Amino acid sequence: MAVYTEVSDEELIAFVAGYGIGEVTSCKGIAEGVENSNYLLTTETGSFILTLYEKRVNPDDLPFFLGLMGHLAQKGIPCPTPLEDGKGQSLGTLCGRYAAIISFLEGMWPRRIMPDHCAGVGEAMAKMHLAGADFDIKRPNALSVDSWRNLLQASGERANEIQPGLAGFLADELDALEAGWPRKDAGLPYGVIHADLFPDNIFFRRGELSGLIDFYFACNDVFAYDIAICLNAWCFEADGSFNVTKARRMLTSYRKVRDFSDAELAALPLLARGSAMRFLLTRLYDWLNTPKDALVTPKNPLEYLEKLKFHQGVSGPGAYGLE
Repeated sequence: MAVYTEVSDEELIAFVAGYGIGEVTSCKGIAEGVENSNYLLTTETGSFILTLYEKRVNPDDLPFFLGLMGHLAQKGIPCPTPLEDGKGQSLGTLCGRYAAIISFLEGMWPRRIMPDHCAGVGEAMAKMHLAGADFDIKRPNALSVDSWRNLLQASGERANEIQPGLAGFLADELDALEAGWPRKDAGLPYGVIHADLFPDNIFFRRGELSGLIDFYFACNDVFAYDIAICLNAWCFEADGSFNVTKARRMLTSYRKVRDFSDAELAALPLLARGSAMRFLLTRLYDWLNTPKDALVTPKNPLEYLEKLKFHQGVSGPGAYGLE
C-alpha cells in the first residue's frame, strides 16, 4: 500500500481547513502508486486526492509537476488540478512532508487492455504533447540515457541473481544505447512528456478516456520517447507477445492529432529499447534492494527484459503497425 506517512486526524483537519473545501468526512489510503503517500480525501464539498511527497521526490521539482497539471487542465487535458489554499499556494506542508490537494477524477484504469483503450491513449498523449508547448517551466529527464549507467552499476553483478548472464547482457545493451541515442541536435520534436503513462495512470469511464494522472515523472524530452514508453506499457500481452493491432491503433490515433516526422519513425525502435532498459533497470534495483517487509511489492524486471529483446529485432516502424 502506498502510504508511507500516517496523518493524524488533528493534523489533517488543520491542513484541509486552509483550502476552504469544507469539513473532512473521510480520508482513506490509496494502494496504487509507489513514490508518495496518497489518500482519497472526502469533504462536505466533494472528493479530492491528498498527496504527501516522500523522500524520493526532489522538492525542487514540485513547482514543475503542480504547475504542469494546472496548465494542462486549463488547456482541456483531463488531468488533476492542484487546489490553492487561502494564500494562493498549491503546495503546503503536512506531517513534515510537502503536500498538495488535487482534484479527483472519475473513472477506473483498465485491467484488461483492449485496442480501443490504446487508441484513446494515443489521442490523449498527442493532445497533451501539443498542450504543453507553451508551459514555461523546464525539467530535464532525470531518468534518461545519461542516468542508466549509474543505475546499472548500482545493481552490478547482483543482476545475475535474477538471471545468469543478465549483468553482461545489460552492459552490452547499454553500450549500444549510449552510442546510438539521438543527440539533442538530431531534430526530433521535443517538449513536455508524461514519461509514465502506464495503464494504472490512465482512467476510462463508459469506454472513454476520462483522466491522465501521476505526473511525477513528467519532464522535457523527445515526444517519441513518451510514445515508446506507451508501446511497452500497453501493447504487450500477458504471455510477452507484442500485439501489433494495439500498437497500430495507438500510433494511428496519435498521428491524427500530431503527425510523426520521418526522423521520429526511424528512431522509434531504439527509443523503445531505451524505454525498456529504463524500466528494467529501476525495477532491477528495487527488486534487489526493497526489504522483504516493505509496504510496496517490487515489480519483476524480467518482464522488461523480454520487451527489450523484442525491440532489438525491430528494424522499422512496420513492426509497430505503421507503413
